[in-house]
Amino acid sequence: MRKLTLALGVAALMGGTSLAQAAEVAVLDWREALMETDEAQRQMSELRSEIEGPQQEAQALGQELQALQQRLEQDGAVMSDSEREALLQEGMEKEQRFMQLRQQIGEAQMRSEQAFLQGAEPKLEQAVDQIIERHDIEVLIDRDGVIHTTLELTDVTDEVTEILNTLN
Repeated sequence: MRKLTLALGVAALMGGTSLAQAAEVAVLDWREALMETDEAQRQMSELRSEIEGPQQEAQALGQELQALQQRLEQDGAVMSDSEREALLQEGMEKEQRFMQLRQQIGEAQMRSEQAFLQGAEPKLEQAVDQIIERHDIEVLIDRDGVIHTTLELTDVTDEVTEILNTLN
């Protein structure tokens, strides 16, 4: 909402001149620009390799838990108390391990994302500065922030990605 207010304020200050006539306006999806870089693709590949084992184990545990649940539902009434108790204990242990794996995977994803963003932020700023200078851009808007326009806005996302790839 603040961006819309800012744009309206700029238009009002320009005394009725259209924003497109007074300034070069462009849009950028900075998330896409970052995620399409070679570095992002490399780090995602490394992350997939890192969490592949835990993900497979978690998937197998999930299937085992479903099988245990079905067995309890189908045969629980005819099982002895000790059998039922042993099955419940096994299920609790598997569920605990499943939750540990999910947490481990989530933490690995978060660490990877934070490390990537920390390293990419200064490069993104540098790439954006180059694009602004190259195209003489006066107003750069997040592509997701544009609600409506009848103007033909230049999208510099791909160019930012290209520059980022040369900075890596």
